[in-house]
Amino acid sequence: MARAGGTSQVDSLRTLLADHFPGAEVEDLQRLSGGASRETWRFRANGRSWVLQQQRNGDVRDMEIEASAVAAAGAAGVAVPRLHAFGRSADGAAHMILDAVDGETIARKIQRDDEFAFARTVLTEQLGATLASIHAVEPGGISGLESPDQIERYTEVLDDLGESRPVLELARRWLLDRRPDSTEHTLVHGDFRLGNLIIGADGLRAVIDWELVHLGDPMEDLGWLCVRAWRFGQRPPVAGLGAYADLFAAYEAAGGATVDPAVVRWWEVLGTWKWAIMCIVQADVHLSGAARSHELAAVGRRVCENEHDLLSLMAAER
Repeated sequence: MARAGGTSQVDSLRTLLADHFPGAEVEDLQRLSGGASRETWRFRANGRSWVLQQQRNGDVRDMEIEASAVAAAGAAGVAVPRLHAFGRSADGAAHMILDAVDGETIARKIQRDDEFAFARTVLTEQLGATLASIHAVEPGGISGLESPDQIERYTEVLDDLGESRPVLELARRWLLDRRPDSTEHTLVHGDFRLGNLIIGADGLRAVIDWELVHLGDPMEDLGWLCVRAWRFGQRPPVAGLGAYADLFAAYEAAGGATVDPAVVRWWEVLGTWKWAIMCIVQADVHLSGAARSHELAAVGRRVCENEHDLLSLMAAER
């Protein structure tokens, strides 16, 4: 669903876009719903549809890394929107302009609507193959990529928030006790799930929202895709669409590393733990006043769901 922005904001955006499309008339400028870390706008210029993304206040990640990753992935043949431009406004806020790709990003529609009946039969294999292509991207040309210790980073985030969460502490200790050895080190999308994929009736059309891209164990992306939160009530473990075995087979067939299901399971637990902490963070951005948003506030209400999922996952692994 699209919604209009305030008059002053729209005027400011038109001024910004005029710098990227000199002499062109910007038409049908509409803000798209969704997205906790940036505002997304669709518009037409030079007879084509484009998307403008701007970072929101409170998001300190460097959007230039994301833009570089999108460009590198596209050059390597990964299905991504083509990057047209990256820039910063006078106040330092980053933005990028990309080709508009038609399709659906709302998970529940993809999982349930008749329009995507065929797509559901091929998506698990497509997602496995696409992850293999992402992990094969040469990261050398993407400056600023980090290789974080996920447990260390999110423990620090939780400590900084000052919230007492016994289930999250129990999960942290579980993860430390069972941490697998990582033999691969590749580009990792970091947020590969329905919601960050554009899906058409024919299946996957584009991978979007690369703001968490980094270097790490490629099994992280497979585990994150299987986190229960991204199933939206559906039973199949792979995004509510397919089976673990089908995802792993497609990944390996497309050139990905040999998959150890136990390692992916560990990353699934870590992803659930991490998402719980991210929910707290997003709620804090709203509650602190850094960026007032119903979306951020609603995400904060999901912490308890993840705590429940963590207890279930840890109990199953005893």
